[in-house]
Amino acid sequence: MAQLVLGPLLRYVGETEAVVWVETDEACEVEVLGRVEPTFQVAGHHYALLALDGLEPGETYEYGVALDGAPRWPEPGSRFPASTIRTLGAGGPLRICFGSCRVSLPDHAPYTLPKDDHPDGREFDALHTLTSEMLRDDPGRWPRALVLLGDQVYADEVSPETLAFIRKRRDVRRPPGEEVADFEEYVRLYRESWSDPAIRWLLSTVSVSMVVDDHDINDDWNISAAWVAEMREQEWWAERECAGIAAYWLYQFIGNLSPELLRDSELLAEVRAADDGWDVLRGFAANDRGIRDGARWSYCRDLDGVRLIVVDSRCGRVLEEGRRSMLDEREWGWLERHLEGDFDHLLIGTSDPLLLAPGLHQVERWGEAVCAGAWGARAARSGERLRRALDLDHWAAFGESFERLSGLLEAAGAGRYGAAPASITVLSGDVHHAYLAEVAFRREAGVSSSVWQAVCSPFRNALSGRERMTIELGNSGAGARIGRALARSAGVPADPIRWRLAEGPFYDNQVATLELDGRAAKLKLERTRGDPETDDRELQTSFERSLV
Repeated sequence: MAQLVLGPLLRYVGETEAVVWVETDEACEVEVLGRVEPTFQVAGHHYALLALDGLEPGETYEYGVALDGAPRWPEPGSRFPASTIRTLGAGGPLRICFGSCRVSLPDHAPYTLPKDDHPDGREFDALHTLTSEMLRDDPGRWPRALVLLGDQVYADEVSPETLAFIRKRRDVRRPPGEEVADFEEYVRLYRESWSDPAIRWLLSTVSVSMVVDDHDINDDWNISAAWVAEMREQEWWAERECAGIAAYWLYQFIGNLSPELLRDSELLAEVRAADDGWDVLRGFAANDRGIRDGARWSYCRDLDGVRLIVVDSRCGRVLEEGRRSMLDEREWGWLERHLEGDFDHLLIGTSDPLLLAPGLHQVERWGEAVCAGAWGARAARSGERLRRALDLDHWAAFGESFERLSGLLEAAGAGRYGAAPASITVLSGDVHHAYLAEVAFRREAGVSSSVWQAVCSPFRNALSGRERMTIELGNSGAGARIGRALARSAGVPADPIRWRLAEGPFYDNQVATLELDGRAAKLKLERTRGDPETDDRELQTSFERSLV
């Protein structure tokens, strides 16, 4: 009898439609709310994507999963409430949780200890703790959406169980050593990351959207053209990158799409039609390595008067020195088209922050100029080494893209794409700390929207005290002065916008929640706290602030 391996994951949810994803252990028919779909096969593994339609707006549907007619979800004796689909259109406050960076580790000591107390410690998982809080809360206050902004899995920092699996199947003395090498190991990585009962229930009940970042594939992925050239000389790299892209499409990306877009997906149709879709999916992934088409990974959701645009800021980068761009031209066009319209709030999700601490921002702009030759060829080579060592690859390290996105925010806030939203918030992760920055534009720009950068990271990968020192320097007045001096010395122009740190930085495992109600908006950041001896855990508020 067929069994569930992963899922159900509740992905896209609209007013009358929803998408549910599952992985099973063998070929079967999957049923959810009367909709039946056969599984499709990829590299010997079995998946189903169910597009549910005919739902009523503003309703809550309890659901289960049956395989070949046999109930498989909820699991017998589960301590969790029934999984639910809550369609849009109910009115009232919309709560959206977001964040990034979640290593998969056991949920007990020593892994729940601080990193300063034990080298394997990563403290309490914020998503696991969010689930605990939801079980204590009124279901009417549960988040309606969860946006995962990158590093959902760490291909280069695997868990003890995944490492044991890797060691059994190949010689880890050969590259890539104790990191993920191929699709089979990615399957194991996702399985371990999402199989905890609390995480399974959370992802079955809160509509989840995802976007890739570097650690989903490899640290420093697409940081520069020189890095890409060096990695492609490694005989193991092509398989790793193709496997990572294919796994990202299968486990993360495809569920972001609406039923209409799923019906239009030629790739999904080809994968479903094949006896085994691995060759199709691997060919797509290998092709994407060369095309670098970011628009194929970006997506847009309208959520009860809120527009959420999630842009790929990793796959589609243009890396040639002198014309570096965070997005390719096709994705820039896609982004601008989706800024058009009237909505109360605009959210732009990008795994990498647009706005960093002032000192860090200026160092990244300086680093890009030096790597492009502003201080000569020898300094450019040193700059490349520094770029990788310090992960200087956020929007500030793509200076023209930083200015271009800043200009789009200004135009949207001034009402040039439609009525100006009450708030515009850039949602990001990646940097292993959280903060809120308030943006200011030239008075003559006519921006009436409140504009913010909200960063929440990590869900589970808190920094040690020593690792925080660089960030603290970047946030200091001295760091800002040093950064400005370096940037000026390399000919970097002045920034077109100004911003100030309104809250933070915070270095905990944490989760952020936006609450949007009509034209009002507020942001709350919560940190995990718990006792590793008793496993008691809770979320404590780090700050709560109105954005409008």
